[in-house]
Amino acid sequence: MNFNEKLIELRKSKGLSQDELGNALGVSRQTISKWELAQSYPDFQRLVLLSDYFGLSLDALVKDIDVQDIRDKNLDDKKLSAIYEDINSAKSSINQVVNILAIIGVVGTILSILAGVFWG
Repeated sequence: MNFNEKLIELRKSKGLSQDELGNALGVSRQTISKWELAQSYPDFQRLVLLSDYFGLSLDALVKDIDVQDIRDKNLDDKKLSAIYEDINSAKSSINQVVNILAIIGVVGTILSILAGVFWG
């Protein structure tokens, strides 16, 4: 049984919702959902909390976790973070260009009005 399947089974055996388990561990319902869908894994501190909460040894809780899968998911998370940083940087640059163009437009409009007043 994989970690995510084990977590679902443990949570349901206690009659807990994802939200209730998340509150007990200090994480969101979405985080519990990601763990149960094997989209991410808890950090060591959360693994210890989980093992204590369910009364399991840490070894029993994590026995079937694929370490390479965790490394791959962490690498994917780092890549996504880098992509989001690039997107935010690009947005910032675009906003600066838009602001500069707006200022140029306002200055151009003012100059054209002044030119019309003085030479019109």
